[in-house]
Amino acid sequence: MNILILGSGGREHALAWAIRQNPKCDRLIVAPGNAGIANVAECAVLNIESRAEVLEFAQENAIDFVVIGPEAPLAAGVSDALRDAGFLTFGPSQAAAQLEASKTFTKEVCDACNAPTAAWARFDNGSQARDYVTAQGAPIVIKADGLAAGKGVTVAETVEQAHAAIDAIFDGEFGDTSVVIEEFMEGEEASFFILSDGTDCLPVGTAQDHKRVGEGDTGPNTGGMGAYSPAPVLTEALQEQVMERIVRPTVAEMARRGTPFQGVLYAGLMIKDGTARLVEYNVRFGDPECQVLMMRLGAQILDLLLACAEGALADTRVTWADDHAMTVVMAAKGYPGVYEKGSAIQGLEALDEDSFRMTFHAGTAQKDGATVAVGGRVLTCTGRGETLSQAHQRAYSQVDAIDWPEGFCRRDIGWRAL
Repeated sequence: MNILILGSGGREHALAWAIRQNPKCDRLIVAPGNAGIANVAECAVLNIESRAEVLEFAQENAIDFVVIGPEAPLAAGVSDALRDAGFLTFGPSQAAAQLEASKTFTKEVCDACNAPTAAWARFDNGSQARDYVTAQGAPIVIKADGLAAGKGVTVAETVEQAHAAIDAIFDGEFGDTSVVIEEFMEGEEASFFILSDGTDCLPVGTAQDHKRVGEGDTGPNTGGMGAYSPAPVLTEALQEQVMERIVRPTVAEMARRGTPFQGVLYAGLMIKDGTARLVEYNVRFGDPECQVLMMRLGAQILDLLLACAEGALADTRVTWADDHAMTVVMAAKGYPGVYEKGSAIQGLEALDEDSFRMTFHAGTAQKDGATVAVGGRVLTCTGRGETLSQAHQRAYSQVDAIDWPEGFCRRDIGWRAL
């Protein structure tokens, strides 16, 4: 079959790498792709947030299946346009994608189905939001209500930090005009990924991400500096608790509202004393969590995504190896603040890459025959092994083989589990 993946990051490179291994995949196109993706798939220049452009491209290239990677095309309704035209598509509708596109929407869904989450309040007025924070005190969590590429969340340790985060949101830093303020939840954070076809749900993996830019989980939040899978804290019993109390009620509530959810639900969880509460939902695979999941799932991911899109999850199972995976993000110096673009990356061609070690490209391009950095998070060096220590060694061996003085990484990914 002819498959089109929309996206250009490390998540899409990992998806392409895994899907390419499945014999059902005859032709694979990724739009717009990046320098690393070009090694496993065709890349196409395309505005993936334009319904008309994506639809025309799918028709012209006789695409059989579309996999939407990032959240922006979902929020723009690209999946609706494709499905309306008869294309088999993986990814929620525009209405269902509000679970990520609007923090308020998610909170209202959780309240309606009694899914445990943090106490919250929403404000369209900065002054009222600051007054609320002053009354509540700190620590407290400030979130831009809409999409913010994983960077619109501030865990404020002081009232002053919270006020500054509120001001940044209302000053237009995230293109948002409202703020959601949440109770600070203590515990250990973990990510749980579940496929839903609108009726049935299928867990497809757990992971733990490292959001802070600095070692020891210090500094500002980023889109993610590394991850590992599985997440030890998410035991089988806890996963079933989350399915019973959070995920299935959410899917049922979405169906009740007439907006059934089809795609991947990425449940960010806070776990304390054997109980999980929802931090937030995303409606796509996480980045860099996708990289560790794809290393562990391999070619079967295409079968799982197809079953999800076809409404056949009730008869689908995941085959797990007893293994571990870890990914380490190499980012441009200055990230998540101001960073330079265009620096050359050496050593990529000499990397040993196989089913146990891969370097997925996130923000790269080809220029004059060289691979150059064009984003903040640029590479995700990923290892898989029988133990987390072995996966750690393989991931960092990739890091150490890359010659890129303008880049940096955290050297402590997986430190809690290790």
